[in-house]
Amino acid sequence: MTNEPLFDKFDEVSAKQWKQKIQVDLKGADYNETLIWQSNEGINVKPFYHADHFKVLPDVSKTRPGEFKICQTVFVHDLNLAKHIAVDAIARGAEMIRFIIPSEKIIIKELLQDIQLDNTAVYFELQFLSSEYVKTIPSKYTFILTDIIGNLTKTGNWFKNLNEDHLQFLEIVKHSGQFSIDASIYQNAGATMTQQLAYALAQAAEYLNHLDKKLSKDQKQNLEVIFNVSVGTNYFFEIAKLRAVRVLWSILAEEFEVNSNCHIIALPSKRNMAIYDYNVNMLRTTTECMSAILGGADTINNLAYDTIYHKDNEFGQRIARNQLLVLKHESYFDKVDNPADGSYYIETLTNELAEKALELFKDIEANGGILHQLKDGTIQRKVKESAAKEQAQFEAGDLVLLGSNKHANLDDKMKDDLELYPFVKTNPVKTLIEPIISKRLSEQLEQIRLKEES
Repeated sequence: MTNEPLFDKFDEVSAKQWKQKIQVDLKGADYNETLIWQSNEGINVKPFYHADHFKVLPDVSKTRPGEFKICQTVFVHDLNLAKHIAVDAIARGAEMIRFIIPSEKIIIKELLQDIQLDNTAVYFELQFLSSEYVKTIPSKYTFILTDIIGNLTKTGNWFKNLNEDHLQFLEIVKHSGQFSIDASIYQNAGATMTQQLAYALAQAAEYLNHLDKKLSKDQKQNLEVIFNVSVGTNYFFEIAKLRAVRVLWSILAEEFEVNSNCHIIALPSKRNMAIYDYNVNMLRTTTECMSAILGGADTINNLAYDTIYHKDNEFGQRIARNQLLVLKHESYFDKVDNPADGSYYIETLTNELAEKALELFKDIEANGGILHQLKDGTIQRKVKESAAKEQAQFEAGDLVLLGSNKHANLDDKMKDDLELYPFVKTNPVKTLIEPIISKRLSEQLEQIRLKEES
């Protein structure tokens, strides 16, 4: 057996030579019109990518795909039931728990008494704003998901008011050393990846501007910023999107002289989920979780295949958890460095998404910042425009959801299986701004089918 490199006997082929060969094979067809397509982000996707396209080859990332943590969400309506679900999930493979806390009546000490925090870290997502309550949460092995602007975009209102929310936010950050940005709001409402990245970065900048003179140098260096990101089924683009989050954060962190590392929680999108042929949702979430793994997510919080129409149930959560267990322990991700590193296609997409998002971010900052653009409706309008374009692609069949607008099983009946209302809900409440509303692509089609069910 020889130790000689395998490919040394082959001559290198330049990008120019590859293009010439492709043009010969096209037999007169136009190269650009035939093989280059444009994404909704305005990126021209080429038929091939080559080292010649880079002035300097990309660095190897610090992420390893086998090191992500498996997370399960537990809504704490009943404390004892939530404790049981969390402990059972940990015993069955969950490595992190995301508690959604709806009320200050929930006693944290009791909630955590059966969880070994040195083995299982915990996220706390509070549906209210209270620095005093946060101080009851142990600081070690816990993450506080505080995003007051995220609440504003989702509900149209502050928790209390602008000044009080920012005072509470400051106290929470000083105590916990953390804040979060929920970029999933934009993805599930139909924003492009460029918009998702730019709006998340603008939120982070808004927070850092507020905190800049109020945190010590040590507090800035130890600040932990958490990005909550939804992942769709555009496989390679989603890998690049998560990688671009780290690129953009490092640029912003350098400007504000804060910790340049960030923490990414990834979860599948609800936008492309469907109630008909619902088992396809498992396939969608599997590929989305794979994008998250290769994109370098720290934690992946999978969604159950029936999450949009069933209440939380043990079977759905077990399947969602097992999808991640298979990916982590049976897919050999822990045996290799990140295979996305060095992929000319993914590296190029990462750079282009980051550049376009940075350009949009600078425009937002030059025009008053994210709060100003939310107040005057600019961001809501742009997200609606992007969502409408994507919806038109779905209705034309250019964007395919199997079981919905292609290969639909018309004998499938769902009318009697809906435990949750799976469509956009209207809530006539007075708001400061127009909220950004999540909406699935197949909603209108599903409503028609439900009416036609006999």
